[in-house]
Amino acid sequence: MDCKRALEDANGDMEKASELLRERGLAAAAKKASRIASEGIVESYIHAGGKIGVLVEVNCETDFVAKTDEFRSFVRDVAMHIAAAAPRYIRREEVPADEVEREREILRNLTLNEGKPEKIVDKIVEGRIDKFFKDICLVEQDFVKNPDLTIESLLKERVSKIGENISIRRFARFVLGEGLEKREDNFAEEVMSQIKR
Repeated sequence: MDCKRALEDANGDMEKASELLRERGLAAAAKKASRIASEGIVESYIHAGGKIGVLVEVNCETDFVAKTDEFRSFVRDVAMHIAAAAPRYIRREEVPADEVEREREILRNLTLNEGKPEKIVDKIVEGRIDKFFKDICLVEQDFVKNPDLTIESLLKERVSKIGENISIRRFARFVLGEGLEKREDNFAEEVMSQIKR
């Protein structure tokens, strides 16, 4: 029935009808965003021979949807993306205000040091802050498997297709040895010290 209505609204133009269906699907996704998503799955993804690991929790409205291949495929893609792109937060609202202000100050000084006119510095800084969010916030990043989509647009596309609200709730990314001090040996010096004995 949706297809028939879209064709009628587009006066029989198939391409226009297709666009209308896509727009209406995204509008439906926005309506569904307010519904509670408390079911779902926790997915793991191990990459690079066990050197990077990800756990991600993605929620949906029903257990039925959580068991579908479509939903599970989406969650696997999100976990793989997290392993590859290393986001630190899910959304920009989660980034601590002091971190944003610190970055804004660094970018302001950088822009001034580049010799940009004072009157456009704030606009340049805001553009660079948007880039900063795009680098560290999962939903703003370009999807590694299809850079034409952001994770947010991929999420809305899946909500439209599946028919339920989907929410990326939390994730953890582990990198082997991250944060540990690495031992640095000078092999040549070690060999020479063995020879001198």
